[in-house]
Amino acid sequence: MGERKGTNKYYPPDFDPAKHGSLNGYHKTHALRERARKLSQGILIIRFEMPYNIWCDGCKNHIGMGVRYNAEKKKVGNYYTTPIYRFRMKCHLCVNYIEMQTDPATCDYVIVSGARRKEERWDMAENEQILTTEREEKEKLETDAMYKLDHGGKDKEKLTKALPSLSEIQDYQAGWKDDFQLNSSLRRKFRVEKKVLAEQEEKDNALKMRANLSIPLLPEKEEDKKLAGLLTYQTPDSYEDKRHSKRKEIASRSWFNTSSTPAGGAAGSLLHKLSLQGKEAAVAKALGSSQSPLIRRRSSGSGAKAEQCATRTQGTSQQEELPTQTEKSQSIGSPLGLEKNHTNSKELVAKIAKETDQRLIDTVDCGKEKEESKSSGGITSLVADYSDSDSDS
Repeated sequence: MGERKGTNKYYPPDFDPAKHGSLNGYHKTHALRERARKLSQGILIIRFEMPYNIWCDGCKNHIGMGVRYNAEKKKVGNYYTTPIYRFRMKCHLCVNYIEMQTDPATCDYVIVSGARRKEERWDMAENEQILTTEREEKEKLETDAMYKLDHGGKDKEKLTKALPSLSEIQDYQAGWKDDFQLNSSLRRKFRVEKKVLAEQEEKDNALKMRANLSIPLLPEKEEDKKLAGLLTYQTPDSYEDKRHSKRKEIASRSWFNTSSTPAGGAAGSLLHKLSLQGKEAAVAKALGSSQSPLIRRRSSGSGAKAEQCATRTQGTSQQEELPTQTEKSQSIGSPLGLEKNHTNSKELVAKIAKETDQRLIDTVDCGKEKEESKSSGGITSLVADYSDSDSDS
């Protein structure tokens, strides 16, 4: 460092080493620059580090150990031949000044003003530790023989009291005396544990890949195993099984509503019954009206039977249609009709079936009469006319 510093220094032409001595003497400046601005008063500015925790008296804030300040250092006295220095610094949180000085007698720092120490000192007597001999006591042991004899007796008593604990500590440390054996046993135990951990990690990774998981797995416990053993898992039915069961249910379901319907589904069952009645009425109307408008007399002869058959069929269909419409109006119009429909559904279905059978019988009888009239050679014939006009084709 010394040779590097001298390479970039400029020496002016009027520089005289014998007169100035150095460049600092030539410029009439100190080597420490601003740090030596109060050197004439015996004060040098240094970088001071707080030796322990303190409380500032100005702002009442805590200042921790190790906080650094620009402090004014000056000599205030001597402890024998050791100088005592005082440090004055400004708090970084307020305008208060703190003064501290060295204490060579206790190898510590003492606060003079501006702060108070945070009491965190270790008391060796309270913690049953061996105390260092004080200087006064050491001088007394060296000069007073009776005090030394008495002090030695007290030390022997302390030794006899501490022997059991000392022997126990020595026996405990004897098992850890062989460092090589201790290290070998620890490394052997660590290898076994490492192998187990590697196997468990491999199993966990395989399970994560199989189940497509990205969360860490916890170790197994006996409670988890018992709980998993009590659970039963069932595979859901496939699409084909569900469709087969649904078709089987539809095929086995009755076409007619049962009388034991739940109270909550009365409205739905009533609408279903009304739709069934409408279908039956439409069938009856089609069967009844298929004879009267499409069959007419072509010639005036002995067709009285055919007219009578058509009239009977039309009258029967009208009589059957009227009760159906009346029942529908009653069932829709009044709440009593709703209850009646709900309770007498079986009787209504039986009545409709009976009327349908009677209609079929009448239709068959009319057909037989028409065949007999044809065979007897009568003039009258019934022709089905599907045209819109009444003119003969």
